[in-house]
Amino acid sequence: MERLGTERQPAVFFKKRLGFRKQRYLFIYSCLLIPLLFFLCIRILPILYSFNISLREWDLLSEQKPFVGLQNFITLFHDPVFLQSIHNTLVYVAIGVPGQLLAGLIIALLLQRLNRSRGLFRTIYFIPYVTSVVAVSWVFRWILMKNGIINALLLHVGLEPQLFLGSPSQSIYWVIASIIWQSIGFQMLIFLTGLESIPSMYYDAAAIDGAGPWQRFRHVTVPLLNPVIVFSVIIASISFLQSFAQVLNMTSGGPLNSTLSMVLHIYNLAFKHFKMGEAAAATVVLFSMILLLSLLQLKVLNKKVDY
Repeated sequence: MERLGTERQPAVFFKKRLGFRKQRYLFIYSCLLIPLLFFLCIRILPILYSFNISLREWDLLSEQKPFVGLQNFITLFHDPVFLQSIHNTLVYVAIGVPGQLLAGLIIALLLQRLNRSRGLFRTIYFIPYVTSVVAVSWVFRWILMKNGIINALLLHVGLEPQLFLGSPSQSIYWVIASIIWQSIGFQMLIFLTGLESIPSMYYDAAAIDGAGPWQRFRHVTVPLLNPVIVFSVIIASISFLQSFAQVLNMTSGGPLNSTLSMVLHIYNLAFKHFKMGEAAAATVVLFSMILLLSLLQLKVLNKKVDY
């Protein structure tokens, strides 16, 4: 009888432990299910529904939503304004992403060399990132007005005043400059975190081998920062592809649609012209661009480095 009792004790303990594991996993999965359902309802379902809208003649003023297939896409790609918005968006990405990453990396490298007041400078550079986009856009707009501060300084030194945001050839670059200025703090923080995670022994070994500052940066810092660079490039690219608030508040897409972004054009189609079908089709095009560009960047930039 004693042997039988001792044999049953491990079995009972194992059953209790198994029941406790089931309860724990049930609790974990139930906690994960709530945000998953929220994500599906707020993110996935609207995306799928936008695909449905893009295939219909969806006018907010009409009750009929007939299926038109790819007609909305054909109309978009025959629209010179939409093609101009694609061109402008690619300019935002091509100029803004390298400029933003380069500025953030330079400031991070300089801050890494500071021994005192590093936290103060980090806070100062990060403040614009958490400042209202609308406020920053209007400050830049006031500075770059015809009778703004910059033109006043140009006249003071004897130079000709510039149109800035009123020039079809200049305005897009000033919008890009405002976006870069506001996002420097985020990129600086990401790069500074990556720089501080690189072990100093690699730099010591490279210095012993006779590598100079540029060689250490090129062959040690950049390869070991590759995961950070990939993350920053993808985040910055998506941000510039979705440029909206700065464009709307600084130029409203003008002059002559020279700063019109795809997101602003989608906004105009949907809420000014009430063409929800074309707006949804433009959203699908933008979604495809973001997906393809992100996959391409992951393929090209993601390289494994072993030391």
